[in-house]
Amino acid sequence: MMAHLIELVNSFLPEPHASLLNGILLGRPLFVTNTFYNQLKDVGLIHIVVLSGMNITLLTAIIMNTIVQYIGRKIASILTIVIIILFVLFVGAEAPIVRAAMMGILSLVGLLYGRKTIALYLLFLSGLIMIIVNHEWLSSISFQLSFAATLGIILFGSVPHEDKTIQLTPKTNISKENDTEKNHISYLINLKSYFLEELRISFSAQVFTLPIIFWYFRQISFISPIANILVAWLIAPIMILGILTIILGMISWHLGFVFSLLLYPLLGFIVWVVEIFSKIPYASVRL
Repeated sequence: MMAHLIELVNSFLPEPHASLLNGILLGRPLFVTNTFYNQLKDVGLIHIVVLSGMNITLLTAIIMNTIVQYIGRKIASILTIVIIILFVLFVGAEAPIVRAAMMGILSLVGLLYGRKTIALYLLFLSGLIMIIVNHEWLSSISFQLSFAATLGIILFGSVPHEDKTIQLTPKTNISKENDTEKNHISYLINLKSYFLEELRISFSAQVFTLPIIFWYFRQISFISPIANILVAWLIAPIMILGILTIILGMISWHLGFVFSLLLYPLLGFIVWVVEIFSKIPYASVRL
């Protein structure tokens, strides 16, 4: 089944686009040249082509936001838990996937019982359960990186947000030109906030992962935070379009091909970022 899905994606997209989608959605190894693989490492984006906790988190959010308004919170939570379990079994129970799945399931169980869940508590609880079930996961590099990145985001990536929304309701004595100017200012402020938020999250994830990466790979990417900001927002739409492409492609190859045309420029932008940023001098240092 997995081989069929990979072949289906390969029939829609060229390389390295197909490998990027197979990595993001299915956790499959990259079938690309060593050059592109090393470029991904140099710009600090190798994690996007490895099925990770972020993918499970996005999958959970996508499912819940899509179905909760139609079937209610309780049924939506139960259905999402079932889908998460099936997804983990489908792609393989790798350490970071299991960790993220357990956090997602525990938070949904808390939602079912009306209990507030604390992310830090869920992280350590899921990690403890995983070690009890399989202690070898503790020595897994992917588990260590996933756990460390999540810990960094929980501790430093989330801060209380003040309501900085700008009131744009026009007064009777304000011209339309002034309203338009205010909207532009609001847009620029929101855009700046987005980049600052993504930058903080990226730095937060790297606070604890950089030492692990350096220890195992003797490599540090200085351009990684900027590269992550540029491509992070693409992962969710790529996952949604990718799932639709595969599902529709299994029904009719031509239907899947239509959606793959929407995927191509998104994946192409990631390829462009990787190739351009990897050419920056001293973007990455190997010791």
